[in-house]
Amino acid sequence: MARIEDYAIVGDLHTAALVARSGSIDWLCLPRFDSPACFAALLDSPAAGRWLLHPAGAEDCTRRRYLPGTLILETVWDTREGSVRVLDFMPVRDDAVDVVRIVEGISGSVAMQGELALRFDYGRIVPWVKRSGKGLSAIAGPDAAYLTTPAPLEGRNLRTYSEFTVHAGEQIPFVLRWAPSHLPPPRIIDPVTALRRTEAFWKQWISRSRMEGVYKDAVERSLITLKSLTYEPTGGIIAAATTSLPEQPGGPRNWDYRYCWLRDATLTLQSLLAAGYTEEASAWRQWLLRAVAGDPSDLQIMYGLDGTRRLPEYQLNWLSGFEGSRPVRTGNAAVAQLQLDVWGEVLDGLSLTRAAAPAAVDESWDIQVALMEYLEGAWDSPDNGLWEVRGERRHFTHSKVMAWVAADRMVKGVRSSGLPGPDKRWAALRSTIHADVMSRGFDEGRNTFVQSYGGTALDASLLLIPRVGFLSHKHPRVVGTVRAIQRELTEDGFVMRYRPEETEDGLPGGEGVFLACSFWLADALLGIGREREAVELFERLLALRNDVGLLSEEWDPRTGRQLGNTPQAFSHFPLVHCALQLHHHQAHYSDTPIPSPAHAGG
Repeated sequence: MARIEDYAIVGDLHTAALVARSGSIDWLCLPRFDSPACFAALLDSPAAGRWLLHPAGAEDCTRRRYLPGTLILETVWDTREGSVRVLDFMPVRDDAVDVVRIVEGISGSVAMQGELALRFDYGRIVPWVKRSGKGLSAIAGPDAAYLTTPAPLEGRNLRTYSEFTVHAGEQIPFVLRWAPSHLPPPRIIDPVTALRRTEAFWKQWISRSRMEGVYKDAVERSLITLKSLTYEPTGGIIAAATTSLPEQPGGPRNWDYRYCWLRDATLTLQSLLAAGYTEEASAWRQWLLRAVAGDPSDLQIMYGLDGTRRLPEYQLNWLSGFEGSRPVRTGNAAVAQLQLDVWGEVLDGLSLTRAAAPAAVDESWDIQVALMEYLEGAWDSPDNGLWEVRGERRHFTHSKVMAWVAADRMVKGVRSSGLPGPDKRWAALRSTIHADVMSRGFDEGRNTFVQSYGGTALDASLLLIPRVGFLSHKHPRVVGTVRAIQRELTEDGFVMRYRPEETEDGLPGGEGVFLACSFWLADALLGIGREREAVELFERLLALRNDVGLLSEEWDPRTGRQLGNTPQAFSHFPLVHCALQLHHHQAHYSDTPIPSPAHAGG
């Protein structure tokens, strides 16, 4: 079975497909990220639906890559009979959803085979399939899919098979289109024209990047990945393209990440803004304002792609899960949690977008004031914290720090941008929160901040204290915290979110090291003046990316494999941020050249 790092993503800014090294599309939700899957073999077996296309008898490809500056995947097999490549992509959306696969002969003559098993409702529904022109149609309830190809097709055992030979210089396309079943079939597209348009779209988009230096390729691959997780109709940014990929194979820590976390989206926004993408920032801002409109006390930690608030969690018991990791979930019960840091993230994000467009009128200020007024009365309440702990609420230090951020950004909105508001009251609250954290969130004996008031456990979120401006990197308490986390909360040099056995997070089992937290440590090491360690850690993290430059949520140092949902925005935006920090540091402060990364491509 494929491992998580064996997958590459293709998408159209509405949904995405995951393609394995074997040439099998094992995950695809139609028509958008959070729809019931058409291919769900990733969570079960081929019985749950997949689309395999590769040389007869082949397994994994010889090599693959993205065409430079695009989200078009090129997979190449070298066989005894010759070489062949498959180009996988999803065209820029028009009136329907397309997945295009173009088989192209490079040399010789290669026998190919394909297997298509369309399954809706996460593998539960087998559609009614029939011949339709140069292909087939498949209908199940509200869904209809249409496959068009000049290759021969044969149906047997509730699957569609194709066997053909491709010769050097020959192209054989396959186009799968989705449309609502009550509408006429969508028009047939020309795959070669769609390829040119899609390549031009992505190259034009990435040309706006400001990134230079030795990490340019790695950063731009992450930027394209982050863009692929954007839902274009609304501007919402999802956390990952998948659900229920495990944090521990065989364990129950399996969550649905196909939603818009305010925290994740805000941090993604920071990376996009730093790289020059102001249009995405504007679209995200409008999505955010629509999503959070209403009673400030009803602010949720996450929303649906279009701002939907109800995201009930269900278990799909007919699926066995990735490597037996059950339950498989859709929806996310954490939506109902209280996470006070989100108010700080939102107000910080809106402050960032205001700074990016200083001439614009801030029409969201009334909403920001309402959010701040709610937080004034709630900041000192216990909550579930950044990591969505499903145990008892407590006073998480990071949550209090982000409440300070909220007050700080609102004060600056009044004093720097001339917006109306009680800045003296908010400044007094800012001072109160600061003193509270310094007194109750710090362990004097160990010279480190702690995860929650009255506790001794460490938490990787403490690495963000200097990044948000609560204290400077040079402050002794920040230096002490970085050293403590590096000493007590790492495995093979990479950072854990926390130690589950110390945190009582309400779930059995463990998890891998958290990639975002490891990038945070690299940032913090750079900030406290340990540049060489920061570079070494950053380049070790780059080496954890798969062969096409993608990261999931976590890494297992024991088995050397990726864990969790993929590709993960929460891993890629800190990569961008850290690379930018290292680049700027090198450009302005360092007399010692940063060595070229060993694995900065992709």
